Amino acid sequence: QVQVAESGGGSVQAGESLTLSCVVSGRSISTYAMAWFRQAPGKEREFVAARSWSSTNDAYVDSVKGRFTLSRDNAANTVYLQMNNLKTEDTAVYYCASGRSDYAPTAPALYDSWGQGTQVTVSS
Repeated sequence: QVQVAESGGGSVQAGESLTLSCVVSGRSISTYAMAWFRQAPGKEREFVAARSWSSTNDAYVDSVKGRFTLSRDNAANTVYLQMNNLKTEDTAVYYCASGRSDYAPTAPALYDSWGQGTQVTVSS
C-alpha cells in the first residue's frame, strides 16, 4: 500500500519562506512523476508544481514561478517544495501526489496516490 505523508506546513508572514516535505512509502518514486497541489477554502484543488521521475521535465503554475521550487531525492523517496516570498494568496492546504508518467502532468486525475495535506497559512 502506497502512503504519502506531507509535513512542513505552518503559519508565516508574507515574504517569508517554508519548505514542505513529502515522504512516500510502499512505492519507489524513482519511476513516478511527483507533484504538489493546493486547495484554498471554497476553491477547487489547484496544480502548483510537478517534476518528472527523471527531473528532465517540470511544470509550475504561473502564480508561483520564480518563488517555488520542487525538488526530489529519489534515493530518499522524498520530494520537497521550497516556497519563497510567500503571499497571502498562497494560503491553502498543500497536497503531494505521485503518478505514473514520464512527464510532469498538471492534471490531478493523472496522479493515483495522494497525501492528507499540510496547511500553509500566510498572513500580511
